[in-house]
Amino acid sequence: MTSQPQDVTDLFVIGGGINGCGIARDAAGRGLSVTLAEMNDLASATSSASTKLFHGGLRYLEYFEFRLVREALIEREVLLCAMPHISWPMRFVLPYHRDMRFDSETPTSRLLSALMPWMKGRRPAWLIRLGLFLYDHLGGRKILPGTSRVDLAGSPEGAPLQDRFTKAYEYSDCWVEDSRLVALNARDAQARGAQILTRTEVVRAERDGALWRVETRDTESGTTRTHHARMLINAAGPWVADVLQQKLHRNTREGVRLVRGSHIVTGKLYDHDKCYFFQGTDGRIIFAIPYETDFTLIGTTDADHPDPSQRPECTEAEQDYLVAFANQYFKRQLTRDDIVWTYSGVRPLYDDGASSATAATRDYTLTVDAGGGAPLLNVFGGKITTYRRLAESALAKIGTQLGGVKPDWTAGVPLPGGDFPFDGVADLIAALRAGYPFLTDRWAKRLVRAYGAEAAEMLADAVTAKDLGRDFGASLTEREVRWLMDHEFARRAEDVVWRRSKLGLRMTPEQVAALDDWMQQAR
Repeated sequence: MTSQPQDVTDLFVIGGGINGCGIARDAAGRGLSVTLAEMNDLASATSSASTKLFHGGLRYLEYFEFRLVREALIEREVLLCAMPHISWPMRFVLPYHRDMRFDSETPTSRLLSALMPWMKGRRPAWLIRLGLFLYDHLGGRKILPGTSRVDLAGSPEGAPLQDRFTKAYEYSDCWVEDSRLVALNARDAQARGAQILTRTEVVRAERDGALWRVETRDTESGTTRTHHARMLINAAGPWVADVLQQKLHRNTREGVRLVRGSHIVTGKLYDHDKCYFFQGTDGRIIFAIPYETDFTLIGTTDADHPDPSQRPECTEAEQDYLVAFANQYFKRQLTRDDIVWTYSGVRPLYDDGASSATAATRDYTLTVDAGGGAPLLNVFGGKITTYRRLAESALAKIGTQLGGVKPDWTAGVPLPGGDFPFDGVADLIAALRAGYPFLTDRWAKRLVRAYGAEAAEMLADAVTAKDLGRDFGASLTEREVRWLMDHEFARRAEDVVWRRSKLGLRMTPEQVAALDDWMQQAR
């Protein structure tokens, strides 16, 4: 009889995106032992390539996804209170024009086309008002203000728009620093006992009686290791089907639909802090969002992306599409030369058989395979706004398999640095400047927006900027980089300047290369 291995973890999580890290944090907080393996850096794929919004998904109402929208709307305020440093309220301006069209695939579009064929696919103003009424009331708002009407003539909101837009609706949603959200969940999971292994690829996994035997390889050193777990969590995002088929050798009918979402970043296009919600003549929508103080973020596209091994990139066609879309609204006509950066991510949506990428459900699906020994949980789909609720749903299923799982706990519990009032950012910035007079307003704001109440802990006993060590550019110092390496799993320059921050927008290639050299030596 084979003896059970001594080092057995309750859960082994594959994937260091928001779903994997959210599940790891929730499980560790309930006293379960957890090991998480991510083959690259945390949030290196989908979870750092979102549109950076905590939102209910206004357009999902057209697909009658009321449960998903309601859950997401409720979550906005729960998350605002748990991470006020990396998320904040934002007002969205929806200009109205009679040329706006439905996506012809939506249930709402098909219903109206049958009942009101003379509308020819247009979105009538009364329907938008109805959608916004539902959006205001489905989630039981307590913090965020409701919808209002905006007269665009002579207003700051109307100034950058073409004169044909005379009225708009304004509603609330929220911004979030997506990749920082992942890093903070991983950090909190580790603080609660989880083992977080980055740059660690799962080579294979197989059932060994009541346990999973998982083989991993460190992608930098090549070192291999064997782990044993009572349950396996497949939260590999775009690679969830690949893990099932290639790593676990499981035959299943369940599949994932990979949908590429691309974004462009331009210089700042307007002077206020509100986002625009633009509706196109093709039935799609895009956002134009204030970004990193000096820029505007425009996106996203929806295109099928069948091969997860192919790195997603914002194609020239997608850049042209987003530029042309924005040019239907802005007075200033953009060209591709105005683009300073692009990024693209692959959303791993549950394959529900939808006819188009846009129509594919954004809801999540969790499946358990308990046949033949140790259980397996697969995570399909989901959106960043509902990651915490997804984790709770996952733990409910884990509890039915392992037993003895403690109750839900994450609602209202702040992430690292978030232990201050949701409207307390200005006070925190003022306190940081008072304690460290060498900081500029902009520098202090960046640190508070990244580290919240822990910004002062990171600066520690510094009296002058020189006390923070080497300046790598764009206010990034040696002290901050060491913090990110010691506390947030950063190993390479790209981890720091494109995921833990977006300072890559302000640093030269030479500065980034020098940072990478320094980090390799420091390791």
